[in-house]
Parts: sequence; C-alpha cells; structure tokens
Amino acid sequence: MNAKQTRQCRIAVVTTSRADYSHLHWLLRALAEHPDVDLRLIVLGAHLSPEFGSTVQEIERDGIPIHARIECLLSSDSDVGMAKTIGVAALGLADALSSLRPDLLLLIADRYEMLAPASVALALRIPIAHIEGGEISEGAIDNAVRNALTMMAHVHFTSTEEGRRRVIAMGEESWRVHRAGAPSIDHLRHSALLTRAELESKLHIALPEKTSAARPEKERIVVLAYHPVTLAQDTTREAEALFAALEQTQGRLFFCYPNADAGGRALIRRTEDFLARRGSGHLFVNLDAVTYWSLLREADLFVGNSSSGIMETASFALPTVNVGIRQQGRERPANVLDADAQPTTILAAIRKAASVEFRQSIAGMRNPYGEGHASEKIVSVLTTLPSAEILLLKRAQPISKSMLEFVSA
Repeated sequence: MNAKQTRQCRIAVVTTSRADYSHLHWLLRALAEHPDVDLRLIVLGAHLSPEFGSTVQEIERDGIPIHARIECLLSSDSDVGMAKTIGVAALGLADALSSLRPDLLLLIADRYEMLAPASVALALRIPIAHIEGGEISEGAIDNAVRNALTMMAHVHFTSTEEGRRRVIAMGEESWRVHRAGAPSIDHLRHSALLTRAELESKLHIALPEKTSAARPEKERIVVLAYHPVTLAQDTTREAEALFAALEQTQGRLFFCYPNADAGGRALIRRTEDFLARRGSGHLFVNLDAVTYWSLLREADLFVGNSSSGIMETASFALPTVNVGIRQQGRERPANVLDADAQPTTILAAIRKAASVEFRQSIAGMRNPYGEGHASEKIVSVLTTLPSAEILLLKRAQPISKSMLEFVSA
C-alpha cells in the first residue's frame, strides 16, 4: 500500500446512487488509470432500480468496469424498507468483500446504505477510507450515518478545513485526516459543460437566453432538488410549505427526483400532481453529472434541501434557497439563504435571492467546498498509505482543551 509496494493496491469502491457516483466519477477514473491501483467497483441500491433510472447504465457508458452488482433496494416508501435495505445489502456485501478481500474500501458521504459496507469491512478487518466526513446535516439521519462512518474509517478526506478540524476533534489522529475538497467539483475542471444549445437538445426543452441582465420573472430558470427529511416521523411534512410557496412562484421549474428514502415516492407523486395542475415545468428522473452541472450554470435560482445546493451551487455563484431543517448545521457559502418551512418565509427568501442586490453581493465568490483538485489529492494519499496493520490500529487521542472548545462552538 506504500510507495515500496510490489503489487497493485486493490481498492474497492461502493456506489449506491446517481448522487454519489457524480461525486466519485473523476476519482474513479483517476484510480482506474493509476498503475499502482487495482480498482474494483461495487454497485448497489438505486443504481440497479428502473424506478430511479437504472443509473448503472451511466457507469457502463463511462467504461468503468463493475466488479459486483448487489440488489438490495426494497420497492418500499417506509423506514422499515430502509432498514431492511441495509440488511440485504450487508448480506450481499459480506459475500462480495470476503471473496475480493481488498486492501482498502473507499466510501463517500452519508447515505444510509453505506452503513452496510462499513459494517462488513469492519468485521473483515478491511481498512476504510471515507470522503466528506466532518460535515453536519442535523435534520437527516445522514448526520448520524456520516459520524458513524467517520468512527469506523481509518483514513479521511474532508471537503473543508472546518470539516477536517471536526474529524480530528472526534478523536482521529491528524495524519489520517486530509482536506481534499468535494470531489464533485472536479467536474468543473475535467468536464466540458454543455452549451445552452447542447443542453436544450439533451433535455428536449427550449431555454430562455441568459444575458448579463436578469431574466424576466416568468422566464427565470429555477432548479429544485428536494428530499425527504429522514429524521422526522413524517419525512414529507415540510414539503407542503415548499409547494405552497411554489404555487405563488413564477418561472420555469426544473425538478430533480428525490432520493430513494422513506417518503421519496410520495414526494414524486406530489411533484407530478403539482406540475400537472401548473401545466408547465419538468421532473427529471436522472440527470447525468455534466447535464446537471450545465443546468446549474444556466439557472437563475436553486431551491430545495439538497446538499448540492450547499456544496455545488457556489461554484456558479447561483442564488440558493435552502428550505427547512435537513441541511441545518452544514457550512454555508455566501450564496445560500436559509428559509424555515413556512410558505411566507420561503417566498421572502426567493425574492431576496432573485434580487439584483443579492446577485451583486455574491459575484466572484469562492466555493469553500473545493477548487476541483480533490481526485488527485485523494489518489496521492491512497497510493502512499502505510500497511493495513498500521491503518487498522486506531490510537485514542487525548481530548485537548482546543478540541472541547471546537466541539462546543
């Protein structure tokens, strides 16, 4: 696993959905091309579901070899379905990982399905590397999942410096924790985004021309990504406020499918009913990364509760309205305005975000989640790690005064 290794380092990577694959895309390419890495990609969850767009086909089109496909996603819209999905995934992964015995397992972010590969790797004594730890999203179970993955992982790649400090404050040895940036932002360095004409052809939609002046309110392009609030007993309870606000919002609305969480299918039906009554707007089951980023570049406004609104829109200085509690606590770029799940509050935030004054205030802003170099930083660390014996022995760190002050801040 270190620079003197005599064989390739076998790295297994798990991807469960369009969301994490978008983040992993350029990192997977870099690992696949590295002479010292034997990449083994494991695909499971929503990737294999026709209901969520069979996004495994995108991986196949990209030419990245798939080592194992694990069917585990229940066709359910409940928390019980989520819990059983974890169990089914663990059974499949136990067979796959025990057979493969990789030198390292690489996981990203905070999807509940990631508890399965982490638990299996822990039992099999396979070191774990985790990307995007140290962040906060208090209104979703993602927060607990992310922290659990951090405690089970042996190497960490955070998106921000604050995230790195938080992981170290959790007791991780500093040499294990690296600030790499969010790998999704690598698309802006490595991918050629679509022109407006190409985007129109891809989406089969005519888009209003974007000039230096703001588009008229009726022509404003609004991208919406809204997911179930998985920490709430009623995971869609905040959605009614959003749709009530959208009833009074003009513009061209472009909805992205919600995650495959409890309440996700109810949100899909709610969105379809809303668009049918409105008589305009679009709902996309799946947008590949380049198409999605190209749409963000053309957009005038982003609304929802997705981490994309926090981590990615800043790269375009795109005014963003973050709704409700799902992303509460996450580090905010300057382009993000928070709104409680109340129609009047959401509408007020939309008006402010669309104003000339707000747009001018964020012009030229920097995205704190990265500069587009995450993949190369991660690969550099992964290919020079010490032996598994050293990685697996995590030594407890004394709780310093500075750690306590950071955690309580």
